[in-house]
Amino acid sequence: MKSRDELIDDLLTLAFAEDVGDGDATTLSTIPAEARGKQRLIIKEEGILAGVDVARMVFKKFDPELKMTVFIEDGAHAKPGDVAFEVEGSVRSLLQTERTMLNIMQRMSGIATTTAKYQSRLEGLKTKVLDTRKTTPGMRMLEKEAVKIGGGCNHRIGLFDMILIKDNHVDFAGGITQAVNAAKEYCKKNGKDLKIEVEVRNTPEIEEALAAGVDRIMLDNFTPERTREAVKLINGRTEVESSGGITIDTLRQYGECGVDFISVGALTHSVKGLDMSFKAC
Repeated sequence: MKSRDELIDDLLTLAFAEDVGDGDATTLSTIPAEARGKQRLIIKEEGILAGVDVARMVFKKFDPELKMTVFIEDGAHAKPGDVAFEVEGSVRSLLQTERTMLNIMQRMSGIATTTAKYQSRLEGLKTKVLDTRKTTPGMRMLEKEAVKIGGGCNHRIGLFDMILIKDNHVDFAGGITQAVNAAKEYCKKNGKDLKIEVEVRNTPEIEEALAAGVDRIMLDNFTPERTREAVKLINGRTEVESSGGITIDTLRQYGECGVDFISVGALTHSVKGLDMSFKAC
């Protein structure tokens, strides 16, 4: 598995290839090679700033001589008119990195802002908001990083760092017990120390998962009433996660049932970017 920085570097290579290609025709034809200048990132919408560290990587990868001065770091609450950072150097480099940097920062800041809103609905409760694998292909590390910046927690990063036995796995494996036992044997055989979570659909499946000895039970599409009953039945014997159709309006109802986690695909799959612009100064 590649490191976080290696994955981001790969993403930036692709981003520059699809945007700049063999050269920014507009910039190369209108801006002298020796031109120097400065641009600043201006926040235009209130929210949680995310992606500053990745912006550093964008500028450094494209032109190591660009100088970035940061005024607002990741995780800070930003408001319209705030200047997050300034970048000075080759005007050609500034113009060619602008869109890649903005695309990343707007999306990451939108995710962080949305996550903060969801987590705030759970204030005073032990419940934490989780992300999912419903992410933009190639941008998962950035989007999950934005969730953490916004105060949420990451679920598994991918298919490799946790075992999540869902309904299809259960059905194909012949049952929860068979699936969990096979997962434990797989970990033992391959020297892996992975948490095992099982998605359940009803009370008998909860009891079977508990008997099989799992690390977490996911209550899939349970109502708040059924969730409260399930949490009482589990009684702290394993972690509990609620999932499926939970909105920001129903979030606290589920948190008040006593679950440890609530996974929300909307944190990443349909979020609105935070408005900002990169202007000459």
